[in-house]
Amino acid sequence: MQRKALIGVIGGATTAVALAGVGTYLLAGTESTTALDSHTTVTVAGHRALSGDIVAGRAQSRFHPLPWVGTKVSQVSCPTGLKAVAGARITCTGHTGKGKDIDIPVTVVKATGTSVTWKFER
Repeated sequence: MQRKALIGVIGGATTAVALAGVGTYLLAGTESTTALDSHTTVTVAGHRALSGDIVAGRAQSRFHPLPWVGTKVSQVSCPTGLKAVAGARITCTGHTGKGKDIDIPVTVVKATGTSVTWKFER
């Protein structure tokens, strides 16, 4: 009986750890797809682009999604919009809770006529 109980406890603990790992992976992603519409689109050097304010807000909210993932940042800003062209890059900036300035590189992974898939680096 004790052996079955021990196996049950170990199985339950293993399942809990696996679910926590999957949850962390899903919430800690740095890739985002955003629609290009009249509320999110600006023009940068003649190209449609995702507004810098949209990129900054999303990056800030996803930079530290869980206490054990990433560093808490605030006042994230991007110098310009993110061109809707695969491979386009900008570097946004933010401040850590310790007052340190950090750079947040952002890259377009995929762009279509209606959306941009982009990612940032922690």
